Amino acid sequence: MISKKLQDAINDQINKELFSEYLYISMKSWCLSNDLEGFANWMDVQSKEERFHAMKFYNFINDRGGRIILKAIDAPQADFKSPEDVIDTGLKHEYTVTASINKIMDLAIAESDHAAASFLKWFIDEQVEEEANFTKVLNKVKLSGGAGAGLFMIDQELAKRVYTPPAGAAADTAA
Repeated sequence: MISKKLQDAINDQINKELFSEYLYISMKSWCLSNDLEGFANWMDVQSKEERFHAMKFYNFINDRGGRIILKAIDAPQADFKSPEDVIDTGLKHEYTVTASINKIMDLAIAESDHAAASFLKWFIDEQVEEEANFTKVLNKVKLSGGAGAGLFMIDQELAKRVYTPPAGAAADTAA
């Protein structure tokens, strides 16, 4: 059985993951309106990953005998100054998600909830990857000057990204 405090923290994280999905869909929309189909594709894949993360948390609460309480999702930012601003905003957002997951891990450790700590380890590792992916794209956009042929090449590269659910995804997303 999961503690009420840990259940509440994970319910808050579900909201954050669903907000992340919503934010990346908003970024996708901005990219599409600026004819950056590759950037839009990259954000679409990112949004699907966030949905997977939300459902993984959702199922964990359910598996531990807890109760999922969904909350309203805030409206995401819709306007951005440039492709660099889109990616930079995404990276900063991932930093806040990492901090939130770290706090939940701290709570699991404080409560000696080894099952939760084991579960959260996957997310700790995932956040390293999330931040690295955004950082790499941001660095490339900065290197290109955010325009011209360099930006076009980055857009073409980002168009190749494909969503691949993690191994065992069917079991992790089943409700």
